[in-house]
Formats: sequence, C-alpha cells, structure tokens
Amino acid sequence: MIGVITTKFSNRLGVPSLVLYILIGMGLTSYIYYDNASITQLVGIFALIIILFKGGIQAKWKHIKPILGPSTSLATFGVLITAVLVGACAKYILDLTWAEGMLFGAIVGSTDAAAVFSALGNRNIKTKLTSTLEAESGTNDPMAVFLTVSLIELINEPSTSLWSLPLDFVLEMGLGLLLGLLFGFLSIKIINNINLDSSGLYPVLALSLAIVTFSGTTLLHGSGFLAVYVMALTVGNNDLTYRLSIVRFTDGFAWMMQILMFILLGLLVFPEHLLAITWQGLVLSFILMIIARPIGVFLSMIGTKYTGKEKLFISWAGLKGAVPIVLATYPLIAGVEGSELLFNAVFFVVFTSALIQGATLSPLANKLNLAGPEQEQSPHILELVSMGKTSSEIIEVVLKEGSKVIGKELKDIYLPSEVLITAIVRGEQVVTPRGETILENHDTLYVLIPKAKRQEVKKMFQ
Repeated sequence: MIGVITTKFSNRLGVPSLVLYILIGMGLTSYIYYDNASITQLVGIFALIIILFKGGIQAKWKHIKPILGPSTSLATFGVLITAVLVGACAKYILDLTWAEGMLFGAIVGSTDAAAVFSALGNRNIKTKLTSTLEAESGTNDPMAVFLTVSLIELINEPSTSLWSLPLDFVLEMGLGLLLGLLFGFLSIKIINNINLDSSGLYPVLALSLAIVTFSGTTLLHGSGFLAVYVMALTVGNNDLTYRLSIVRFTDGFAWMMQILMFILLGLLVFPEHLLAITWQGLVLSFILMIIARPIGVFLSMIGTKYTGKEKLFISWAGLKGAVPIVLATYPLIAGVEGSELLFNAVFFVVFTSALIQGATLSPLANKLNLAGPEQEQSPHILELVSMGKTSSEIIEVVLKEGSKVIGKELKDIYLPSEVLITAIVRGEQVVTPRGETILENHDTLYVLIPKAKRQEVKKMFQ
C-alpha cells in the first residue's frame, strides 16, 4: 500500500518511484532484520523476468527495427567500455585488486530495464530516443551478467582461461536470441489455440511461458534475460487473443514486483554501512554519470545517425536500478573477498544515479529540444470477457490509408454471418455502427469474430 501511494508522490516530486521504494526498505531496517542475499537474488531475477516481459510485449517492432544496430552496440560495446572505465577508477578509489575493480565495473555497467521503463513511461520524449533506451536496457543485462559471472569465476579460480570467454559470450547470446524467437512463436500458438475456461487465465499463462523461456534457456546455457525480451517482443508484435487482458495484468504485476524487489533491496542495506563509503560512493557515481557512461555511449555510437544532443541525452538516461544491485548479490553468495564493500558501493552508485538522473530526465529533454508531441493513448476499451469456453473474440482493426473499405457504407461491405462490427472509434467519439455508416480513414473498428477467422477478417479491411 505504501509503495502504491508513494508512486503518486514520485510523479509530483519528479523523483523515480524506485528511489522511494528503496527508502521504505531502508526505513524498515529499524524494525526488520534481513540479510538474505539468496532470496533477494531469486526475487530480483523473477521480477526482472516480469519487467522484461512487460517491456517487450508493449514495444513496437516498427520503433525497434530502425534503432536495432545502435541499441545493440550500446548494450554490448557501451557496457564493456563503461565497465572498464569505472572498474579502473574503483581499483584505486576503493583500494581493490584489478579483478575486483573490473567486477565492480561489470556490475554497474548496464542500465536497468525497470528504472528506464518507469522513468520514460509517461514522458513525451521523442520515440526514437525512448525506443533506443528501452531496447538497450532490455538487451544489456546479458552482457552485465556474463561479465559479472566470468570475473567472479576468475577471482575464485585464477587459473581460468580468458581466451574462451568471447566464444562463450557469442554462444550465450546466439542461443538466447534463437530460443527467444522459438519460445515466442510457440507461445503465440499456445495462447491463441488453447481455448481456456476463463479470460483471466490468459495473462497467467503468458507470464508462465515467459518464466519457462528464461529457465529453459538458462538450463541450456543461453542468455535467459535476452530470450525473455526477444520472446516478449515476438509475442507482442503478432496477433494475440486477449491481448488487452495480458498487457494490463502484466503491467500491474510488473509494478507489484518492482515494489517488492526494491523494498527487499532497501532492507538488505544497512544505512550505517553506507556512511563509511560516502565520499568514495559519490566520486564513483559522478565518474560513472559524467565520464564513463558518456564515453561508452559516444564511442559505441560512432557512425550512427544520432546528433550530439541525442547522444548526450542517451548518456544521461543510463539509469541504474535493480540489475546492478541484484548482480551485486552474486559475489556475496559466491563468497568473494570484500563483497560487502562492493555491495554497499554499488548500492550507493545506484541510489544516486536513480535520484539525480531520473529526476532530471524531463528537464534535460526540454532543454535539448528533444521532447516530442504527447504520446497518443490507444482507445483500447473493449474486449470480450470469457466466463466460459467460447470460440469468439473481439479484435481491434485500425483502417489505414488505402484500405478498400474506406468510403463505403457498412451495408455495402460483405461480412460473414458470424462477424459483427460492434463499435467504431473515430477520434474521441464512439460511433454506433449502422447500415448507412460510412467508414473513414484511421477509424478503429471493434469486430466480433470466430477465433478461427481472425486472419480472414483482418484481410478484408486491409
């Protein structure tokens, strides 16, 4: 309840809600003693699966496709460059070995999907930039996880060979991409053909498939996080029965997991331990925000069609959040020497990044003239609720320029006897369908159809 209420305040204060969730957790340490890194990691991974699925299923492929190259470069080379620069500084500032310094850099090198999706969700920043940042945050977790696990293995087993790491990375990413696509198309088939007793079960099924995608890919030594995002992107950009129910349920569940995850992370930190590394944490935070992240962005985006202002904004929008803190539990569980110092330093960096960068995103976008028009909200208001088995559904069809039915009266359009146009949304008005109603460009039709005729009916309106 407190988490939900603080979201209202976060919008008014211009502070990311995750900062307030963390503060709630830290405040509860006076009443609850909690130091279980394993449970925190498990909850964090589960939450990230839900958040990545939510981000992927709502992403539009037409927005992702043009920026796929730059976002992939940011998610790989950008993370690597940032990690090396921060790691080198951490070695001297925190008095670590080179391997431990690089481990710190790997942990904080990636942006966080939960923080980025939350920060950009309701702001009118240009689509090109939001799509780039969301695609980067959805796909850079694998690089950070790979670097973190590899460096922990190197610290605990110094004899580990470094030469096999690049090949391992390529294999993990390739398998994650392949299995993500495979599970995506399999999920579409299952969701569209299973015919469940209640519409409320479809979102549960969709999230179950996301978890199976992660665990199945991980068991096969692929990148589970990449597989989940690719699977969700595939599912979200294809015809899907009960899409609205799935999207709304996933959105609410993702918020619930964010609240739970960040409060748990706040509980895991003891405020008095942070005081001991205040100046080191602040210096590393500013190095990451002002030096390492911008260098990583500008170098990894050489040759792309982004202006200096756009690269500057992308640099500043590299929010840190749950991913670095969850990754910081890996050395704790692995028993790496100095892991508590690493965890506290990571927490300090994440907190200051989310607080300072998250609160200044909108003002910076306005200052750089990168704010676009207000994002249009789709008039998704109608969906057939199935209380029992049914072979029918309501689909949404948007009439685009060139459609053969534009300008025709409804009575002149042939529709199979089982098909019925139930509503027409025109601008902000809902038009009651009648025989003499003339269809216009950009009309949104809600059509009651048998599930088996989904493709046939959509072709009629193309």
